[in-house]
Amino acid sequence: MSDITHYTSTAKILHWLVSLMIFCMLLLGFYMSDLPLSPDKLKFYSWHKWAGVTVFLLVIARLGWRITHTPPAMPAQMPQLQQVAATIFHFALYALMFLIPLSGWLMSSAKGFQTVWFGVLPIPDLLPKDKVVGDALKEVHEALNKLLVGVIVVHVIAALKHHFIDKDDVLKKMLPSRRKIAPEEINH
Repeated sequence: MSDITHYTSTAKILHWLVSLMIFCMLLLGFYMSDLPLSPDKLKFYSWHKWAGVTVFLLVIARLGWRITHTPPAMPAQMPQLQQVAATIFHFALYALMFLIPLSGWLMSSAKGFQTVWFGVLPIPDLLPKDKVVGDALKEVHEALNKLLVGVIVVHVIAALKHHFIDKDDVLKKMLPSRRKIAPEEINH
């Protein structure tokens, strides 16, 4: 059993930053998809794509951090079935955080709209222009986002259940720490 009691500061920062960005991107994505074609709609799509590339890179960093830094153990009193469910849902979150930006990138490529990150760095297209493929990838992108909303809802409900009903420290492990951090803990 691990003696690690909290996620690292880096893990917490990446968790909350990616969470905030995904929340904003979901709101923007659902809002902009129904707008009529206009300069504002094109601007929102650019912002959405820039943020998508950023989330994609942060998720890669987050996965790298997660692989190289052992997370805290689940509570010992947590039933085995809940532990399996938590593992499956965490895997689903990571998979969706990776697949959604990738599907958006593929869709944008197939629709013939190259992404230029923050208007400066052109991101290479992954597919040639193909309307049928682009339309199919749009459906995939939207379906993955709807699935993500469902997984996030379950994730939040589970965290709140642990905090308010089970009264364990699952949620507290990911919240910002109020204690002073010793110098030797900063790089861990």
